[in-house]
Amino acid sequence: MSSEGLLAWSWARKRLVGSHDYWLATVWPDGRPHVTPVWGVWGDDGLWWSCSPGSRKTRNLERNPAAVATTDDASSPVVVEGTARRITDAVTVAAFAARVNAKYEVSYPEAFFLENACFRLPPSRVFALRSDDFEGSPTRWVFDTHEA
Repeated sequence: MSSEGLLAWSWARKRLVGSHDYWLATVWPDGRPHVTPVWGVWGDDGLWWSCSPGSRKTRNLERNPAAVATTDDASSPVVVEGTARRITDAVTVAAFAARVNAKYEVSYPEAFFLENACFRLPPSRVFALRSDDFEGSPTRWVFDTHEA
């Protein structure tokens, strides 16, 4: 990972972990943007979420996996760009389910997530800033995207 700016990665990561909701942007088949809020968790250097297999965001990602997600705090946003990957491995989905249940204090069974579409968005680039230091805080991180 390379960095350009003044904010520490730990600052951005804290906000990624702590965000209650995330705004997820995908691309319609005709190229229009589609934005929707999702519950998610930041872990293993990526944003994880689930949704209905027939949802617009799932269908968009099946056609074009490019995605952008942001934290829910517009005054100190962290914006993650990358290529979303659908997760189908039962062990990995079970670990994701446990994280969601712990974060949101719910108890969805693993089967719920296995029936849905689960995704992970590893970052290729992340951008963040603090509104109280708008001119001095913008920071960009670029990640190695050689993941399998």
